[in-house]
Amino acid sequence: MNAEYLLKSENISKTFPGVKALTNVDFCLRKGEIHSLMGENGAGKSTLIKVLTGVYEKEEGRIYLRDQQINPRSAEEAQRLGISTVYQEVNLCENLSVAENIFIGREPKKKGVIDWKKMYQKAELLLKEKLNIEIDVKQMLSSYSTAIQQMVAIARAVDISSGVLILDEPTSSLDKNEVKKLFEVMRNLKRNGMGIVFVSHFLDQVFEITDRITVLRNGQLIGEYKTNELTRTELVSKMIGKEWADTPETVQKKIVKKERNDFLRTNRLEKKGTINPINLSIRKGELLGLAGLLGSGRTEVAKLLFGIDSSDEGVLVIDNEQIKSMNPKLAIGKGLAFCPEDRKVEGIVGELTIRENIMLALQTKKGIFNYISMKEQKEIAQKYIDLLNIKTPSMEQRIENLSGGNQQKVILARWLATNPKLLILDEPTRGIDVGSKAEIRKLILNLAAEGMSILFISADLEEMVGCCDRVVILRDRYQIGELEGEQMTVSNIMEMIAEGAGVS
Repeated sequence: MNAEYLLKSENISKTFPGVKALTNVDFCLRKGEIHSLMGENGAGKSTLIKVLTGVYEKEEGRIYLRDQQINPRSAEEAQRLGISTVYQEVNLCENLSVAENIFIGREPKKKGVIDWKKMYQKAELLLKEKLNIEIDVKQMLSSYSTAIQQMVAIARAVDISSGVLILDEPTSSLDKNEVKKLFEVMRNLKRNGMGIVFVSHFLDQVFEITDRITVLRNGQLIGEYKTNELTRTELVSKMIGKEWADTPETVQKKIVKKERNDFLRTNRLEKKGTINPINLSIRKGELLGLAGLLGSGRTEVAKLLFGIDSSDEGVLVIDNEQIKSMNPKLAIGKGLAFCPEDRKVEGIVGELTIRENIMLALQTKKGIFNYISMKEQKEIAQKYIDLLNIKTPSMEQRIENLSGGNQQKVILARWLATNPKLLILDEPTRGIDVGSKAEIRKLILNLAAEGMSILFISADLEEMVGCCDRVVILRDRYQIGELEGEQMTVSNIMEMIAEGAGVS
């Protein structure tokens, strides 16, 4: 192994039931380098990190740290070897002091008891010398901002690590000034010879702070590139798997009927740290697309509209009525329906039957005191099983036993049973077979043709161009533009995502 490399993996493979998460993936981190790991959902970034840090055991391949082959079997073992990770959600104890969080499990002791004075001194010195931060280390961690908590997590990781620091989405909850401070810390650590793996979906940040970029797609290595030799456009192409010349366009565009009134509109609706002010209008019977890379704010907008998350500022208007405080129950009452991105975690209730899953939203809409009779439940369930061609031997089958495509159809049935005016679909065709995809796309187009408003979120840009009347583009939590008509092409959407500006 070349001594130039601090951490190196070769031919790493990892399989989960039914999914090849990594296939012969190489990754190299140099000493004194900030290296970005990029890729969309399912690319394999998290799996690779967990293999390198001992959370997952690799099936094939080798890992080297400073010319020595290693095989960490746990995160604790990886830390002992010198590889530390700071995750997006700060994994610290808010009810302990800053110093206790830094040295928990490694407290300096004197005659068998904790030497508090020495621990406070070491914490202050570590924060000042490594991170250029001066705070009261005796204070509870909960008394400090998210940014400071992130720095404390990094300080702990740096103190444990002997050279490799992995930062997984460290800027997701930080404002611009806090990001600037974090980057100063990262550059200082880099100057001191530390190798840093930086995982982020923010393109501008990646190009500002990193030296190299490794791109994964569908569990495979696409390539390693010097950041200053790669354009944003090229990076997006490699992540998505499309080149400008390879993007077939839909010839026949749907014409947006300008006379349609807005069913929903927002005016500078925002949630700080989640999505910046956004102005959306969804016309009655319109199929509006939300495009952007993972982390751009697509799902966050959907959750804001449906009331899963609460807005900090801005205005939401539904059917000409201003909504002061949205929540899911009110959203359902106003005619909104939401099919979430992760159907297994946020969509289906695996232990319940197909019938029970279909009835959940309608029963919520009617209220717990207006119980839907078993006869009516069966009639409604059978109606949508037939309509959506849900393949099951019985409506009393547990939904967890269905295929992914049929589970997705059950979630659609649940919301169609409420007779919604606006259907919010977050990645409705991801991870399902080709036949089910075609059926769901056809259904979506038919619903829009019948007058239902639809907000359509998909990473498949060809699918979006083929289905939508208009597309709003998001990047790094900002609304950067919108396309319709002849301008609504895959290449134009990709160019806007890459460059952050409208096309000419």
